[in-house]
Order: sequence, then C-alpha cells, then structure tokens
Amino acid sequence: MRRFITPPLALAAALSLAACESQAEQEADAVEDAIEQEADASAAAAGTEEAALGLSEGQLLEADLVAADGTDLGDIEQVRRNAAGAVEGLLVEIEDSDPERYVVVPIDGLTTRADGADTDLQASMTAEELAGLPDAELDTITPAAEPMAQ
Repeated sequence: MRRFITPPLALAAALSLAACESQAEQEADAVEDAIEQEADASAAAAGTEEAALGLSEGQLLEADLVAADGTDLGDIEQVRRNAAGAVEGLLVEIEDSDPERYVVVPIDGLTTRADGADTDLQASMTAEELAGLPDAELDTITPAAEPMAQ
C-alpha cells in the first residue's frame, strides 16, 4: 500500500524543518539564494558571449575552482566585472567552509582545465592561500555589468 503525504502535512513538515534552522542559517540561505539569482540573471543577459578565459559567464558559473593537483577549492557563485564590463574576479564559496565563506578570486592567474566533458578553473593558489583571502562583501552585491559591445 502506497502512502502519500497530503499538502497540509507536507507544509507542516517544511515549516518544522525551517524552524530547526537558526536565524543566522536562514539569513545565510537568503544571501546564497540572492547571489544565485543575481548570477543566473547576469549570465542570461550576457548570453553566450565570451566573458573571460574563453568561457561565457554561464560556463564560468558552472566551473569548479580547483588547485593544481585537482583538489576542489570552491564553487564559483558570481562573476564580478569592473565598470568597463571586463571580468576582474569571481565570487567563490570556499569548499567545506562552515559557516559558508565567500572570497573574491582575481581572474588573473586562473587557467582552464578539462575535467571530462566539464571545464574547471585552476587556481595557482593552495586551499590555505584561498582561505587567507579576505571575506567578500556580500551586502554590496550587484549584478555583473552588461558586457561591452565590441
């Protein structure tokens, strides 16, 4: 016999799970959601045009940041552009950080690295050096500027 969860029961379960999260966890989730929404909107606006390193903004967001030995350093959450529209850095969520920690990694010094059908971005820094970067300012997040027409 199959049992189904009714909508009111599902809602009650979701609310009880949300109640288990602390205020800080809920705020961190909201910040992460806002970052992802802004990054998705920016990538959609940029389209398939090359942003940096031969990749579109969407491809940059799909890539993982890895060390020279292939160790996963973090997830690319957002592309940061300067006033002229050129990519100058990537907002990265540091791998296994708890609470979640974000830093901006300069685009200079990154290279592309094939990982099967995927493309990763290889940093010249170690996990320790990445962790030593200052925390990114998340309260001033703005969507990436429109790419300049060429």
